[in-house]
Amino acid sequence: MKRYLSRLLALILVVTVGLAGCSGDQLSGNYRQDTLTLVNSLRETIELPQDAPNRVSLQTEARQKINDFASRYRRDDSVTKLSSFTTMRTALNALAGHYSSYPNRPLPQKLRDRLQQELTQVETALNRGA
Repeated sequence: MKRYLSRLLALILVVTVGLAGCSGDQLSGNYRQDTLTLVNSLRETIELPQDAPNRVSLQTEARQKINDFASRYRRDDSVTKLSSFTTMRTALNALAGHYSSYPNRPLPQKLRDRLQQELTQVETALNRGA
């Protein structure tokens, strides 16, 4: 009986940890909505001043959202051919590259302007359905 209970408890723990580990993804699966949500979140992060007290936590959160978005949609053939996706990936790669290479430096104005332009292009393409 004791052996049976310990195996049952182990199974319950494995299932609980497995489900909790998979629930970290905040994406809904709706590409358009997920992309617009990420665009808004990234705009907030990009516009933060260098001396903002929550800058580091928001940058970390942005990197996690970028990774979640990329891992969710990069192999979806119905999405990868859209112009909004390719433009979004360009912006995400530029921002993630800056955060990886220069985590303590502010975004240069040139990169900030380019990201704003690309995010606007993504929104325009999504509104067109592309």
